[in-house]
Amino acid sequence: MFPISPKHNPSLTESIIFFIVTISLISYFLIGLGTSPHIPILIAVFLLVLYGLIKGISFKDLEEGMTAGAKSGMGAIFLFLLIGVLISSWMISGTIPALINTGFSLIGGTWFYAIVFAVTSLAGVSLGSSLTTTATIGVAFIGMAGAMDASMAITAGAIVSGAFFGDKMSPLSDTTNLASTIVKVDLFDHIKHMSLTTIPAFIISFILFCILSPDESASIQNLASYQTALAETGLIHWTSWIPLIVLVVMTFFKVPAFISLAITSLVATLLAGVTSGLSWSGIWSIWFNGYTASTDFEPVNSLLTKGGINSMLFTISLVILALGFGGLLFVTGIVPAMLSALQEKLHSIRAIIISTAFTAIGVNVLIGEQYLSIMLTGETYKGMYKDARLPNKVLSRTLEDAGTVINPLVPWSVCGVFIADVLGVPVLTYLPFAFFCLLSPIITIIFGGKALR
Repeated sequence: MFPISPKHNPSLTESIIFFIVTISLISYFLIGLGTSPHIPILIAVFLLVLYGLIKGISFKDLEEGMTAGAKSGMGAIFLFLLIGVLISSWMISGTIPALINTGFSLIGGTWFYAIVFAVTSLAGVSLGSSLTTTATIGVAFIGMAGAMDASMAITAGAIVSGAFFGDKMSPLSDTTNLASTIVKVDLFDHIKHMSLTTIPAFIISFILFCILSPDESASIQNLASYQTALAETGLIHWTSWIPLIVLVVMTFFKVPAFISLAITSLVATLLAGVTSGLSWSGIWSIWFNGYTASTDFEPVNSLLTKGGINSMLFTISLVILALGFGGLLFVTGIVPAMLSALQEKLHSIRAIIISTAFTAIGVNVLIGEQYLSIMLTGETYKGMYKDARLPNKVLSRTLEDAGTVINPLVPWSVCGVFIADVLGVPVLTYLPFAFFCLLSPIITIIFGGKALR
């Protein structure tokens, strides 16, 4: 059941104590000291290695556990590198500037956060990827928020909420397919059943974003300056929309994410070679270092200076550390001990569903990996749902309600690190406003097994 074989069998009490100490340590460094998340994760790795050696686990086994944990994230790491290239190529091809400029033309101050939430939700369902949605549509919206003096925290919360609504409900989403596959539920039955908790969470979130949206007067006095500066970049052309169209078409035909992002980046780069006036040596340099804008309007320079492989290295290094830490939690037996203990103590339907939700949340918090939160929790609880005569679609729904949408709320998680880096808004800053992500597990816990069969 577990991806890495434990070399030690700690007691449940010992495992829970270590869990509490680790989370307290990470929280203190992030919130109390304001350090980079790399620091507490690395210290936690040191503590786990020391714990393993004291318990008689060889360093070779510990090292193999770290390596296996990091290896599980290699697919995401390659995608992060490509997304860095995607952002920079979409900048120089004018795709992101065109999206921002169009947004300025269509969106005023009224209902701004609600519109951000609705549009990113639609984009997320269409693209099937929360990270791609955030790195494209999300980057455009965060730029608009800066121009309108809107709250960056609420805007980021709306972007994350919409992107993960799409990630959860799209038949193209890898997490949606994973959750249904793990517990052997038809994909569309799974999506239909999720609507029982997802639609209420969406409606409540939309209402909250409407209430929080700025008045018309709060406004848009600077938008003309932004639009003038965007036009002066010389990046926006009719061809700027082609990369977005290519991405949507490939998503529709279910082309794998890596291939879709690679082809879209190459198309954008070739277009930029024709329209941007940049030399090819400059374009390849932008692939690595990102695009640097140089207009006479500094806010637009800040808005467009983004992307590149180099911009993703912070994210990638943290993901490797966090997943290596997760591997150590398995090889030392801490996570397996807690998951195995749960199987023996749950009997009522409500307790099983609530425990499923908290397990998915706990794996996200402790390991920071979205896919593992779905796979481990699904494998752990399948037998219990069968014994309790609960349909597997209840399990698959709960996995998404408390697994998929929680990852962006964890500062050291794969999604949390990526989103904070791309949007420039720390996880703990946007977390209180990621209403959809917060409401989904709450609703699933409140309803439990009632009327959800």
